[in-house]
Amino acid sequence: MAVENRIVKVQKRNRALLRFDTARIVRAVLRAAQSVGGFRQDFLPGINSALFDAWPADEQMAEFVGDTVVVLLNANPRHLIANFPPTIEQIQEAVLHALRSHGFQHTADAYACYRWGRHWLREGALSSEQFIGNGVPATEVERQVIWNSKRGCENIEGMNQLVRAGRLGPVIAEALELYERSIDDAATKLFKRLESNNPLKMIWITGPTCSGKTTTTVKLTERLQKHGLRFVMLNLDDYFWSLVEHPTDWINDRNYETPEALDIQLLNQHLRDLLAGRTITKPVFDFKEGRRVEGAELKLEPGEILLLDCLHGLYPPMTESIEPSAQFRLYIDAQPGMYYGKPGSSRLVCSSDMRLMRRMLRDARHRNHSPLRTILHWHYVRSGELYSILPLRGLADHVINTGFGFELPVLKACFALETGCLPRPQDFAPYAGFLDAKVRYSRICELLEAVEPVSAQSLSNYDLVPGDAVVREFIGGGTVRIPHNN
Repeated sequence: MAVENRIVKVQKRNRALLRFDTARIVRAVLRAAQSVGGFRQDFLPGINSALFDAWPADEQMAEFVGDTVVVLLNANPRHLIANFPPTIEQIQEAVLHALRSHGFQHTADAYACYRWGRHWLREGALSSEQFIGNGVPATEVERQVIWNSKRGCENIEGMNQLVRAGRLGPVIAEALELYERSIDDAATKLFKRLESNNPLKMIWITGPTCSGKTTTTVKLTERLQKHGLRFVMLNLDDYFWSLVEHPTDWINDRNYETPEALDIQLLNQHLRDLLAGRTITKPVFDFKEGRRVEGAELKLEPGEILLLDCLHGLYPPMTESIEPSAQFRLYIDAQPGMYYGKPGSSRLVCSSDMRLMRRMLRDARHRNHSPLRTILHWHYVRSGELYSILPLRGLADHVINTGFGFELPVLKACFALETGCLPRPQDFAPYAGFLDAKVRYSRICELLEAVEPVSAQSLSNYDLVPGDAVVREFIGGGTVRIPHNN
């Protein structure tokens, strides 16, 4: 498809100018698509099926996206002036806009994560060995796929057969045992650090939303406290900027998913003061008034360790000027390692889709947020984690996976039990132009439609899903105390 292009140059990050070349955009888009298994991973009937009819090959689709980016850049008359060409960052934003505007969410996410990973490489926050590319840890996912395959549930149909035959219980037990062993491994690494000459003073438990950080924090601290370790916990929500500094968007929503929602400068200063033995006056965020108020004094006593459960624990500005040797960073992920779909067109169950389902149930049960509101807000969640969470996971000292395929039949049962927990298609009518929400809703519906649920009765007791399983943090009935769910 030929499009008019009047962009002649592009400005690099060092302000140098070079010749604008659409082919470079096409190659970058194609690499992003291929890294997730091709554009077909983003195929959704009624959303972008016409594009696949017109451009069936990945190379053709990448060229279409490249042409769309050219159209977007040409729409800004400033870019047509010789001294004001588009910058690299503006071109990358146009690429993401083009991808997301046509429903290519998997490809857009891969492109965005790679983009920000390269950013952190240039900043010196990451080494090339810690760079994770498109954000999907291929080795870890493959390990989980193999684990599932040995138990006959590497795909949804295999899991469904286990449910129908009443043989899901042993798989759940083995999965939870694997999870507990990983926590044991994290505790062992921590003890080795404490026994060394490194003055460990701070533990971060971090990872994307609804990955199971809080349950894991409780379990890990129980292990460590048995050995006499003492902790001081700092609630990072208390460092939110006031509501007046968080204007709402077109659907009256606020973005609390980005690290910029926190007063990073104040937080960093307080962390450095605490580690130096100084006393701070900790703020408290009053959610009713929407502002910070002065709280109690806090000091880290000798032998105490600062413990932080935080989305953005790997975000470099948060720990600026703090020695890495003083920190232990535990990353919580949720990679189910399971396929679904027809043979020849199967897809991996996406971690973000599973976590979105977890959050829909949790928000409805404990936050008084409708599932529709959760889906409409998810673009903020995804944007924040693609910038300051997923690209930085290589900085973690240990990774724990909480994503197991057995959750899908459990989640399906919970959505079926709670009337209205899954929005209806007509609920999206006021947001007809909000394609991100429509795409994610379509993916979740497609996934849940393929899953055989466990019985409602099996969730009413702990015979099938124990009370301390991570999934209980989101579906309820848990025996682990979750402070923010009370």
